[in-house]
Parts: sequence; C-alpha cells; structure tokens
Amino acid sequence: MYVGGNHATRSFTNCLGSINMVAWAEHYKNANWPMVIYLGYCHALAFLSLFYFSTAKWQTLVFTLVISQFSGLGITGGVHRLWAHKSYKAHGIVRFFLMLCNAMANQGTIYHWSRDHRVHHKFSETDADPHNAMRGMFFAHMGWLLVKKDAKVIEAGRKINCDDLLEDWVVVLQKKLNPWGNLFMSFMFPMLVSTYFWQEHWAHGILIAGFFRYVFILHCTWLVNSAAHFYGQTPYDPKINPTENAIVAFFAMGEGWHNWHHVFPYDYAASEFGVASQYNPTKLFIDGCAKLGLVTDRKRALNAWEAKKAKMPNAPVSELKAKSA
Repeated sequence: MYVGGNHATRSFTNCLGSINMVAWAEHYKNANWPMVIYLGYCHALAFLSLFYFSTAKWQTLVFTLVISQFSGLGITGGVHRLWAHKSYKAHGIVRFFLMLCNAMANQGTIYHWSRDHRVHHKFSETDADPHNAMRGMFFAHMGWLLVKKDAKVIEAGRKINCDDLLEDWVVVLQKKLNPWGNLFMSFMFPMLVSTYFWQEHWAHGILIAGFFRYVFILHCTWLVNSAAHFYGQTPYDPKINPTENAIVAFFAMGEGWHNWHHVFPYDYAASEFGVASQYNPTKLFIDGCAKLGLVTDRKRALNAWEAKKAKMPNAPVSELKAKSA
C-alpha cells in the first residue's frame, strides 16, 4: 500500500477555533433549540446512568453491549454502506433487520440520514456540507446538529436524488413510523426486554441499555465526521482531509478508514484490506450474509486503486493481493 505522510497538521486551535472569536450572540440566534434541548436531555440521562451501573444486573450490562453492536451496525452496514452508497444489495430479511438496528441507533430516518450523507460526499468540506469540518472539530462532531442548517446545505439536499430510497419498502416503513418507531426501539425496547426477561428494574433498563448506549453510539458515529477528518494518514489522496484513523475504526465498527472511503465511496468494505489487516466488523457481517446468499453485488475498488496508484509518482508495489481477503 502506498502510504502518504501523517495528516495531523491542523493545530488544536484550528480544530476547535479560537475562543476569543466565538460569536456567541450569533450562535444563540442560530441555535436549533429543539435539538439542543433534546441532546442535552439525552446526555444528562446518559451521565445519570453512570450511577446505576454498580447496581445493574450482569445480564443488563451484557445486553447493553450486544445491542450497542447492533445499533452501530444499523448505521455502518445499514444506512451508510447499504442505503446511502448502495455498495451492495441485500435480501429483504437483512434490510428489515438493519432497519430495526438503525431505528435502535435513533439517528433520524434512513431516508434523511442517507440524503445528508450523499450531500456530505458531493460537497465535502464546503459550505454545502452538513458537517463541514472546515468549521472546526466541534462543529463537525456535533455542533452541526445544534444550529440551523446553512441555506446551501438545504439547497444541496433538495438537489440530491433519493428516489431509489423511496422504492424500498423497508425505508418507507421506517419513514412512516417516524419518530415513534425509532424512539420505541432506542429506549422502550431495551427497557422492556431487561424488565421482562431477567426482572431488571426499569430505571436500569432505560438508563443504561437505553440512554447510555444511545449517546455512546452517537459519539462513535460523530467521530467519523470529526476525528477522521483531522487526525491520521492520507495514503489514497493526500489532497483531501479525510484520514485513515484506526482508533475511529475501532469505535465505529470499521468506518475509520476514511481516506479510502472518500476516494472510493462505493466500496462496500470502506477500506482497502481485509478484516485480518484492518478492523472492520461491518465488512465481516456483510461477508457472512453473502455466504448465506442474503447479500449480493458487493462492490470493491481494488482495481480502481491499482489504476490510480500506477499514476502516482514514487508509489511502491502494493501488497494488496496478500492482504485483501
């Protein structure tokens, strides 16, 4: 693999912006108050849940870990790689399962998440990018949700074609049930399971398996927008800011190989190498479904990378064939 230089070139000041230059009055006026209140409420309850861990039953803790993985998969293997990028095709059973996982993650509907993500790729790090990293690390991480959308983002969203999403009954079903379906799967479902199956107190179920898991997965997802646009390497295209970040890949189930993904967004693996070389449980899930005949047409960019690399000066011979399982 051709490896470029380190990408950790932005200073801490550039990432967070100068405190002295923060336009607080403008931010207050431009605040998306319903989202500010909602996310503030969820974070407060997630913090409160920390005081309940010591008295929770072990089944609740294991259950929280398991559904955290399902929640993440609903984003990575579901709305991101399947619906936003159409990098593979899945049987209705897989799509329905991923929709439920996505609802548990509760990051908006598949339709709206996919639309915004397509805008992000088409207008990456411009004023039309929903979470434009050029506006600072906090904005890219979660600040973009706390303020009203830029007019250019709204206009770009109107121009993005998402008709394919409305042809999928799974996407339409979730959209019709919005927001109650997502809220039920994210908060009520974990509470009901833990109280019914092992008689956990309802507060432990909704706080730990509900709000703590939810907020944790939110930040794991947001790391791809923030940290993976600031820290790491850029071997596939040194001219863009998205990076290869192993830490983000760990927390985001393989989504941290972000320089590759922005160069080849249609690649279902969202990484160059196989799971033995790059942490990517989402790819492992998709490959497992493929072996069962539930996933087809997995797109890869290996040949495209070989062609691109041949045009890059001083690019060494790749070890691709040995590592791309």
